[in-house]
Amino acid sequence: MEREYGAGIWLFGQFVDRYAADGYGDPVTTIEAIEQAAKVGRLSCLDINYPFAGDSVSVADVAAALDANGLTAASITPHIYTRRYRKGAFTNPDPQIRAEAVALCKEAIEVAIELNAGYTKFWPGQDGHDYPLQVDHERLWHDELDGIKQVVDSAPEMQFAIEYKLKEPRVHMLLCNAHTTMIAIDEIGADNLGVVMDFGHSLFAKESPAAALQAVHRRGLLTSVELNDNRLEWDDDLVVGSNHPIETLEFLVAVRKIGWEQPLLLDQFPFREDPVRAARLSIDILDAMEKILDQMDLDKVAEAQSSHDAVAVQRLVAQAMLGVG
Repeated sequence: MEREYGAGIWLFGQFVDRYAADGYGDPVTTIEAIEQAAKVGRLSCLDINYPFAGDSVSVADVAAALDANGLTAASITPHIYTRRYRKGAFTNPDPQIRAEAVALCKEAIEVAIELNAGYTKFWPGQDGHDYPLQVDHERLWHDELDGIKQVVDSAPEMQFAIEYKLKEPRVHMLLCNAHTTMIAIDEIGADNLGVVMDFGHSLFAKESPAAALQAVHRRGLLTSVELNDNRLEWDDDLVVGSNHPIETLEFLVAVRKIGWEQPLLLDQFPFREDPVRAARLSIDILDAMEKILDQMDLDKVAEAQSSHDAVAVQRLVAQAMLGVG
């Protein structure tokens, strides 16, 4: 089975952390990142940040670059997690900054429409807290849902999605796992709001990514699927399958079970690696895993699962992945 793949445009950007504050490479404009993404050769679409990187980069410039490089916009993700929003975007204690976050997201909707993107994504990375008693949790929840609702209600024709994460940049992000996010969506009550299912974020949140994916899909909320890997204690955004190959395989089984046919997006941060090579490797690993699933007897897997026979399932996996007899 051959899948279609996309990526977050940040995979090809400049990476900065609190130690290498000068960056792990030179600044990269949105146009340059699109050109780098095209070099991967197997990407069809990009999740694009807004505002764009680079001086005077316009929507028309981005549209032209995408077209010239055979790519499309999968989604638009507004920057509601930068220094301006260090105390929160939708949950900022300053009502003026909360209003600015809503306004920026509404701008992103217009960009998404112009680029024919499939959805507009919320990643409210600064919405949360760092210390006990720092915030009124009820107030935080109210402000978060109110801000998101203002945006999604303003464009009922646009699909929106929330990407949850346990922590970083906040010590504890408000929309921290799949079920908290689904509760928030239920309370907002908007039919055009769903979930971006990020494999690494789910691992990081101590979920079973396969179970979380199926739960989100069961509620009709799955908007996009992103893949990467980590060491469980941080959102490392490593090459797919580099640390959790069997969990990744299980996740891909779940992707098949739900009949997901949209592009799988790579969400990686290759701080010290060549981004094109890192993206290609992830795609090659995913292709190899799809071939493993093509060859596995999934009926036997289901039979073993029906009796919760862990050893039988692990033998089937070991046979497919390692050639164990």
